[in-house]
Amino acid sequence: MRRTRVLTAVLALAAGLLAGGPPALAADAPDPAPAAVSKPAADTYTWRNARIDGGGFVPGIVFNRGEPGLAYARTDIGGAYRWQEPTKSWIPLLDPVGWDDWGHTGVVGIASDSADPDRVYAAVGTYTNDWDPGNGAVMRSADRGTSWRKTVLPFKLGGNMPGRGMGERLAVDPHDNDVLYLGAPSGHGLWRSTDAGVTWSKVTSFPNPGNYAEDPDDASGYASDNQGVVWVTFDESTGTAGSPTRTVYVGVADKENAVYRSTDAGATWERLAGQPTGYLAHKGVLDAENGHLYLAYSDTGGPYDGGKGRLYRYATVTGTWTDISPVAEADTYFGFSGLTVDRQNPGTVMATAYSSWWPDTQIFRSTDSGATWTQAWRYTSYPQRENRYVMDVSSSPWLTWGATPSPPEQTPKLGWMTEALEIDPFDPDRMMYGTGATVYGTEELTNWDDDTPFTIRPMVRGLEETAVLDLASPPSGAPLLSALGDIGGFRHTDLTKVPSMMFTGPNFTSTTSLDFAESDPDTVVRVGQVDAGPHIAFSTDNGATWSPGTDPSGVSGGGTVAASADGGRFVWSPEGAGVHHTGDSGASWSASGGIPAGAIVESDRKDPDTFYGFTSGRFYVSRDGGATFEASPATGLPAGDSVRFKALPGTAGEIWLAGGATDGPYGLWHSTDFGQTFTEVPGVDEADTVGFGKAAPGASYPTLFTSARIDGVRGIYRSTDAGANWVRVNDDAHQWGWTGAAITGDPRVFGRVYVATNGRGVVYGDLADPGGGTGPSGACEVAYRVTNTWGDGFQADVRLTNTGTTPWDGWSLTWSFAGGERIAQLWNGAHAQSGRAVTVRDAGWNGRVAPGGSVSFGFTASGAPADARPAAFAVGGKDCAVR
Repeated sequence: MRRTRVLTAVLALAAGLLAGGPPALAADAPDPAPAAVSKPAADTYTWRNARIDGGGFVPGIVFNRGEPGLAYARTDIGGAYRWQEPTKSWIPLLDPVGWDDWGHTGVVGIASDSADPDRVYAAVGTYTNDWDPGNGAVMRSADRGTSWRKTVLPFKLGGNMPGRGMGERLAVDPHDNDVLYLGAPSGHGLWRSTDAGVTWSKVTSFPNPGNYAEDPDDASGYASDNQGVVWVTFDESTGTAGSPTRTVYVGVADKENAVYRSTDAGATWERLAGQPTGYLAHKGVLDAENGHLYLAYSDTGGPYDGGKGRLYRYATVTGTWTDISPVAEADTYFGFSGLTVDRQNPGTVMATAYSSWWPDTQIFRSTDSGATWTQAWRYTSYPQRENRYVMDVSSSPWLTWGATPSPPEQTPKLGWMTEALEIDPFDPDRMMYGTGATVYGTEELTNWDDDTPFTIRPMVRGLEETAVLDLASPPSGAPLLSALGDIGGFRHTDLTKVPSMMFTGPNFTSTTSLDFAESDPDTVVRVGQVDAGPHIAFSTDNGATWSPGTDPSGVSGGGTVAASADGGRFVWSPEGAGVHHTGDSGASWSASGGIPAGAIVESDRKDPDTFYGFTSGRFYVSRDGGATFEASPATGLPAGDSVRFKALPGTAGEIWLAGGATDGPYGLWHSTDFGQTFTEVPGVDEADTVGFGKAAPGASYPTLFTSARIDGVRGIYRSTDAGANWVRVNDDAHQWGWTGAAITGDPRVFGRVYVATNGRGVVYGDLADPGGGTGPSGACEVAYRVTNTWGDGFQADVRLTNTGTTPWDGWSLTWSFAGGERIAQLWNGAHAQSGRAVTVRDAGWNGRVAPGGSVSFGFTASGAPADARPAAFAVGGKDCAVR
């Protein structure tokens, strides 16, 4: 949502954590490639998100115009999602993207095929400069994103680059759906596929690759990249089924030559005569019924900036341009971007002032093709304002940010960075729009025209888009504390519920590190980025409330922080200053001796006087509460700073250290003598994180978890015997791109692991329990219905009813498929599958089912269903009635 979303990934890259070269250039490669795991997991895991709901920028929302209720959302670093109409929620589609292709979690364009709604395409790649080592790709699916194949491109794409809210850059021809166009950045021009996305070639006749860059002098290549060709729009009135659409409009990042047209299916192109200049066209949306091309202009590419803007209407038959801006140019301090037409009432058009940060974004609506406009809010007597809408964020209460702003600001805000805006093409009452923090929407939109208040709510459930920087799971209190980019972090007392508020008092834009005292988990410390004020905060109630500390001189950023085992002392290694220590909860600080600035710091979890540090291949130890450190004689450790290490709870002086880079030492090391010596753990090719959880039944040593490459296979691994043996606990469908920031087990739940992702939020895995239900024999009923089928897949809905006389506190439904069906995505539950055998558990929030009550879930699966339904179902191993 803010620039820190860029910095989150960049810091990880700069630290050398994202190893691996570009993917091999292939015309047709499955994603992911099947991997042979030499040490498969002994237990099956189910994976969920610790619910936050949103948390990041959603730059694109696309409705399918051929099938009601089918929509997709793209994020800048967190993959793509499909809307599930029955549950009003989103399901993730790109979780199979693995470590080596982490850049393919950034989505710069998405296209849903209205002629064949089973087809969907995503243009993926995160950065166009060298932060991303791989090229971009176009991913294609014939089963609505359940499975993908991809074509790697000969250039990079920038899902998290400037200008990412413009679009859509990827489009399917409505008359010949084997034809797609892709607008490329970096001067690569316009590209086309004529075989449904399998192969791509440059449209050599297209004359303008763009020339606009946010900052041409940026040496990093981030802001200096040419934003290129930014959108493609077809005029469906100029073609017939089976032949390519004749007229195509293309937007280019060029302030003097922003819009081009072809009238011969892309053979030749011309600049539209008479077009406005001095602006970039963020969007071009066509109302073919009335012959109007609407264009939203801004003076910059966004998504953060934009000081002037205009809205124009182009008459496609006469070539007449009309300025339909709702406000005079002199009165704008923002650009326009979000743009949509009501397909049921094409004269109705809406647009957003995407870069109006203060006091709020603005949304405009016209029902007469832009001749007149009304707006979502207006001033009555400044600074007082009147809203047409009511905001209801009860499902995501943290969206208020705990703020108490003065008028004309309000909380929650209508939004910011509002570059995605869509009216449902089948339902004029439904609108969705993306912001820097969530997806908002309404199902009462036409109330606007009657001047009747309508309610805007988050429409974001299931879409988890936070970048996770650190995690902690204390032995008591809340099971999970998180440090997040952009929205600070949360205290989860219930993983299945959205917390009421992020960490406040103070709010950090990003929390970079947090820690608790091992023997006093009510004592917690966190550090992070903040626009003004201290960069450190302390809690004495397990993170429920916070008080700011003070900064040593020179502090410019959060860095890392550690709490002593008893909570009496803290060591902080901030940005901009050297390592410091305090014994009075940050009221005063003293510089620590013997340790370089920028070192990563941690505490011993048993000895309150012992702290540790690491930088540039050297390990440091303090035995006097952080006052002085001495360099360890240990050698052979990673030379860089791409390291995470932790001390083992319950044992003084025992340390596990993970990290490295492919051009030097890279693996997992273990010390039992306060870091004086380290032994490399055999069999671990690479490791990037390490964490501890509850010991296995009958074992005394804590369970180890790591994000690592073992026996050549990347994954999330678990060891219950102090690192002697490892099992992979995730699978190829659950990889989440880059997982190198943090990992921790749960000291209270054996097998549970929390995984930090860079854009998919906090993912946690639990051992699947095939017998977790409580329904007695004959006390359950199942209705199983196949609701949709396609070439090699299907969708099914399942309703489970408690027909007994006692409530269920958790349920687990099992069945076996008749053929080779395999579940790909499931909502309102958590599933595990071994061969034909399937187990679906409750999602936590729907675990309690009263007598006579029902719970429903749905899924998509590959493989055509052999029968209308499986032959038998059971809850807790006991048969259910089937109807």
